[in-house]
Amino acid sequence: MSQEFAIRPVSPYAFALPGLALVAAAAGVIVVMYRGDPKVAWVFPIMLLSAGLITSILRRRRVSLEDGVLTVAAGFNTRRVGIGEIDVDGARIVDLAEHTSLKPALKVMGSSLPGYNAGHFRLRDRSKAFLLLSSRSRVLVLPEKNGAKLLLSLERPQALLDALQRVAERRPAR
Repeated sequence: MSQEFAIRPVSPYAFALPGLALVAAAAGVIVVMYRGDPKVAWVFPIMLLSAGLITSILRRRRVSLEDGVLTVAAGFNTRRVGIGEIDVDGARIVDLAEHTSLKPALKVMGSSLPGYNAGHFRLRDRSKAFLLLSSRSRVLVLPEKNGAKLLLSLERPQALLDALQRVAERRPAR
């Protein structure tokens, strides 16, 4: 049985930055074309395609639990973690303003825009983490047994935590 968990909406400001970059690039191309250099005309369609690609990537956000595997899709990146690899007892819901050691510090492979972080990061406490953050309050922190962490911004983080605890209780102890 598959169970989906709703992601908190991304701030409109996260999409404003790529939009402003596109407008600036388009204005630059128009100015160059106006000056009579037709060699630059191909830049505008490429900028439009790039903006569309970036927007579609930012919209790819999903958290699901199926057959004992938690799947987090965030932009280009997808992380699949077996329930047995998660320290469910150590999981908690935090506000990153209070727990500053869990704030993202270094992007390794992912997306980082104002109000949105997705992918592989290093946290301020230097631990590895896979993030899908669209809000800094009520973040579900799922520590893995290998020392890495999952940080998720969900509409109802307690629902995922409860589902993980139910699955973990049913698994035989090793």
